[in-house]
Amino acid sequence: MLVAVTFFMENLDATVIATALPQMARDFAENPVSLNIGISAYLLAVAVFIPLSGWVADRFGARQVFAGAIGLFTLASWLCGLAQTLETFVAARVLQGIGGALMVPVGRLVVLRTTEKQDLVKVLAVITWPGLVAPVLGPPIGGLIVTHLSWPWIFYLNIPLGLLASAAAWWLVPNTRASEARRFDWLGFVFLASACATWLLGLEMLGSLSGDGLGTGAALVAVGALLTWLSIRHCQRHPAPLLPLATLAIATFRASIIGGTLFRLSISALPFLIPLLLQIGFGYSPVDAGLLVLAIFVGNLAMKPFTTGLLRRHGFRRVLLVNGLIGVGCILACLLLQQDMPWYWMALVLFIGGLSRSMQFTTYNAIGFAEVPKAQMGQASTLFSMFFQLAMALGVAIAALLLRVSTMLRGGESEMTVGDFRWALVGIGLIACAALVDAVRLPANAGEQVLRT
Repeated sequence: MLVAVTFFMENLDATVIATALPQMARDFAENPVSLNIGISAYLLAVAVFIPLSGWVADRFGARQVFAGAIGLFTLASWLCGLAQTLETFVAARVLQGIGGALMVPVGRLVVLRTTEKQDLVKVLAVITWPGLVAPVLGPPIGGLIVTHLSWPWIFYLNIPLGLLASAAAWWLVPNTRASEARRFDWLGFVFLASACATWLLGLEMLGSLSGDGLGTGAALVAVGALLTWLSIRHCQRHPAPLLPLATLAIATFRASIIGGTLFRLSISALPFLIPLLLQIGFGYSPVDAGLLVLAIFVGNLAMKPFTTGLLRRHGFRRVLLVNGLIGVGCILACLLLQQDMPWYWMALVLFIGGLSRSMQFTTYNAIGFAEVPKAQMGQASTLFSMFFQLAMALGVAIAALLLRVSTMLRGGESEMTVGDFRWALVGIGLIACAALVDAVRLPANAGEQVLRT
């Protein structure tokens, strides 16, 4: 439960500022869409530093790393609230992401190493479900805080929670460490961190679509692709790489990484796009936009009791395919949202999307570890955690890029219209479609051993 709570904290802070972006943009004298870097930088820092977590835990002990990471996360939250400019805010968010990167994977690894296969679906649901609901709860919580207080309180509220969680970590987490810690792969870390950073910066600059920004953005994306290739090549040749890739030979784990990453990318874009559509496109207040998005969370909650039964009855492959198509339909159904539409019809569209989102999210997480041997669970957990967070970071960056592309193609400057959001939703829907390719390739009985009672 402690790991689940920290997972919730980490993922809540990824989207809690979504409904606060217009107010923060006014304070920082920036365009609201430009502030997506505050979300993306946080998620990117988490993704980049996650591979460090296993090595650091083996070297210094799980208890010290876990409690120290919570403390760093709490300190960075305080600095976020104090920020006066976009640059200082992004720097504090990066520091917060580093704390989150060392916080969750260590706890997840301790749990996975002590869990039997028959309990895997249930245990992973407990750990990962907060990561599913937190991005959806973020917008309404942020909207309430912005409406009744001010945006820095979004981060100040982490301080008492962080102090309590840090104290609980010292009490509950065993102080395990490896008998012989492996040498740190510095070259692998440089390749990986540089690849992630250049991808994000390149997507950000491509979104500007103006002059030097377009050329520089394209160049950074090309460099990011090259660094990604170098990272993979290094990990395949190094005897003890920072990011082991051997578990990708397991078909179910590979489907969870590739198809699951595309799926998470698409769903992570929605908590960013929908609140902005409701506020900028339809004129909703932050609190009203956040409360309407809460319908997705209600759908997540309603699906939870049926997840295990549906998986045992139909199997992983069929659920991924059928429910995946439903999920794509729900994303495209958001194209039908209108300013004068009754709120309950909007809520129904988001609710059904929440049902599908929850089912697909849990299925990808469970099948990912279904056939991974315990000896490789640490490697799989590190790789899974990194791609999980990277997908969320790229989801927000790509959603913002699609908005800017649509705005510039119609000749606009900074004002966005409802049409821009609809083109962005179409792009996100196509990405969700691409996620189904790996599910098609799975055998019909994939991962069935963890579904046996």
